[in-house]
Amino acid sequence: MLQRVILIVLDSVGVGALPDAYKFGDEGTNTLGHVVERTGVELPTMEKLGLGNIIPLKTVRPNPKAIGAYGKMAEKSAGKDTTTGHWEIAGLILKKPFPVYPEGFPEEIIEEFERRIGRKVLGNKPASGTEIIKELGEEHMKTGYPIVYTSADSVFQIAAHEEVIPLEELYRMCEIAREILKGDHAVGRVIARPFKGEPGNFVRTPNRKDFSLKPFGATLLDILKEAGYTVYAIGKIEDIFAGQGITESVHTANNDEGITATLDAMDIVKKGIIFTNLVDFDMLYGHRNDIEGYAKALKHFDDRLPEIIAKLKETDLLIITADHGCDPTTPGTDHTREYVPLLVYSPSMEKGVNLGLRETYADVAATIAELFGVGAINTGTSFLKELPLKVGV
Repeated sequence: MLQRVILIVLDSVGVGALPDAYKFGDEGTNTLGHVVERTGVELPTMEKLGLGNIIPLKTVRPNPKAIGAYGKMAEKSAGKDTTTGHWEIAGLILKKPFPVYPEGFPEEIIEEFERRIGRKVLGNKPASGTEIIKELGEEHMKTGYPIVYTSADSVFQIAAHEEVIPLEELYRMCEIAREILKGDHAVGRVIARPFKGEPGNFVRTPNRKDFSLKPFGATLLDILKEAGYTVYAIGKIEDIFAGQGITESVHTANNDEGITATLDAMDIVKKGIIFTNLVDFDMLYGHRNDIEGYAKALKHFDDRLPEIIAKLKETDLLIITADHGCDPTTPGTDHTREYVPLLVYSPSMEKGVNLGLRETYADVAATIAELFGVGAINTGTSFLKELPLKVGV
């Protein structure tokens, strides 16, 4: 019987605009397709699994002898952010999008925040995290005022120099913001964005911390934990789910650490799910329109993927997908409303199979729930029986 799932989210690796992308200003976007087209990057390991069978890719060929199952999934939730995408993968579909603040946060929110932290703030506008500390970092160091900013995502971000506002105090400020941002202003995440250095040479540190909204209902993770299975979270998974449904977690600084942590977890977890987010595609390359960097990150994952495949047992199921797009070839730097890839593999699969177009990311949750026999996830449709597995389920 299948006993373990390794679920890897390639953060932002979308595979083409959804039919409603025009509502988000994302017509014609295709993160993976455009990066491959512009760079000619080859991804032989994922090609072997069937990546080139999902959409046409210039240098990733269709593979009639693919060893994996392949398809693509549409996002049913209203939104295109990290939290929305991951929650849907775990079976929760968001009917109303998280609030966003293209003009900055309302006066009443900022005034209440300033009152409770005992100091003024700088910024309060949408901005790139690296650019706003260039712009306001020196003033922040002189005044001690934290920098508040947002983006096209539903986020309230607080940047502070670690020598001006110590980490514990920055995290406390984030907890205060999280308490304030409720109801109509319930943003998906409050994020601590510490940095260090001198004016003209500021760099963000690895001490970022997310304070996420708690899921509005039980997710696949809650159900698995309640049933006694291990839910091992890697990267920012614990933050995205506000710690709910997690039995163990490892925070990582980059993709390479995330892949290594996944391999390490495969030595530890016997029954349950290893749930990994690889954030570099989105954070370092998509949002910065770095096409070459994005391609190198894809190649790096593809180069290390054989290590994961080699450690898979007959009773393991590997699922690789994404949570949204972030096409670095577009003029903007925001997430993009896209389909996401679906690659599924187990050493016990007899052949590859086309899983087609899935109506929701929640099909992943429905499949995993059926695999572990923990009840149905009614928001999605399981594809477990479509997999040609030699072992029983």
